[in-house]
Amino acid sequence: MFEKVLIANRGEIALRVIRACRDLGIRTVAVHSTIDSDAMHVRLADESVCIGPPAPRDSYLSMAALISAATVAGADAIHPGLGFLAENSTFAQVVADHGFIFIGPSPDHIATMGDKIAAKAAMAAVGVSGVPGGDNAIEDETEAARIAAEIGYPVLVKAAAGGGGRGMQIARTPTNLGPALGLARREAAGAFGDSRVFIEKFIENPRHIEIQILADSHGNAVHLGERDCSIQRRHQKVIEEAPSPILDESLRTGIGERAATAVRRLGYLGVGTLEFLFDGRDFHFIEMNTRLQVEHPVTEMVTGVDLVREQLTVAAGGKLTFGQKDVRFDGHAIECRVNAEDARTFVPSPGRVREYHPPGGPGIRVDSALFAGCIVPPHYDSLVAKLVAHGPDRAIATARLARALDEYVIEGIETNLDLHRRIARNQDFNNGACDIHWLERWMDNA
Repeated sequence: MFEKVLIANRGEIALRVIRACRDLGIRTVAVHSTIDSDAMHVRLADESVCIGPPAPRDSYLSMAALISAATVAGADAIHPGLGFLAENSTFAQVVADHGFIFIGPSPDHIATMGDKIAAKAAMAAVGVSGVPGGDNAIEDETEAARIAAEIGYPVLVKAAAGGGGRGMQIARTPTNLGPALGLARREAAGAFGDSRVFIEKFIENPRHIEIQILADSHGNAVHLGERDCSIQRRHQKVIEEAPSPILDESLRTGIGERAATAVRRLGYLGVGTLEFLFDGRDFHFIEMNTRLQVEHPVTEMVTGVDLVREQLTVAAGGKLTFGQKDVRFDGHAIECRVNAEDARTFVPSPGRVREYHPPGGPGIRVDSALFAGCIVPPHYDSLVAKLVAHGPDRAIATARLARALDEYVIEGIETNLDLHRRIARNQDFNNGACDIHWLERWMDNA
């Protein structure tokens, strides 16, 4: 096992890694920008290194600064957390080239899965089919029209690189296709520096289902069931839960085994998530995330598996501590992403937290780096906390979630807690009847 791990991230995910390392007796090194010098992850790590000014490109995205910090601190390995450089294949290679262990998959797997066209092809080769559509980047409008006619309108024009809903445009008719291509290419180039796009069939009202997998370097791979991430705004997840309220045991086992078999055949290492659109009958692969997910706590709550502990173990060359037959699912868990933003306009709301009181009680978990008096900087992602409610069934989990949301106090900044409170008491949500477009429809009619 490692003696010292540098965590190339900040906020609640850095805290999450620190806690797992401490449980394993591993010393930790926090990195921070100048504005994060008093942050909770800096306070709780064994050591800390300032890596630059607040702008991410000069600190958390600076590979040179991170490698220098790891060298100075004498770290054995680097954990990328999530976001920033977590899915950057160049960074993973640089880490290895400088003699450190990258706590994640190989640079090749990160690169392949970071390109949606390549990922679709790689998964098809190991028996996981994607959404019907083109297999290559679109060269011109004539080719786009041919593919769209073959699969039928409406179609979705998607960026080959990146994610987060950027570079995605719907074309419902042939007349819409040209403008959708142009806009998607411009968005993709601006967001990812890569203007390549491809076309898929637009599935009207699917559920977003993802499968959590774990794999070691000894040929072992398991799945930890699914998460339903259908409550989204502009393709950004807002609420996630496990298990999905619409899958039966046969569907759950089938897609889980298919995902575990696929990553085993790929020779994948570490944690990963295969994401699918489910149309009520078939699962259509859309992408794979080669890192820890924001929503990993819901899986931990229903399985009892410490995903970060397993991630550290397999990165150090160890075997998974359990097999598929050992995985048990207990109850239901739901996670709310608490963001520092206006609940109506979604405009970020940085500032100083004046009062902070997280909820508690049976079945409640809060992952956050907030504390009274801390600063929420304007330079980073607006996620400030993850509230997770667990219960023996979905009804009790939703009741505990509503109760916990009412208890949660964050003052001094705007948050989306009010939005979550309204969702938690909505009948569609309580019935588990929300597809990926539900939240936007509901908000438009509210």
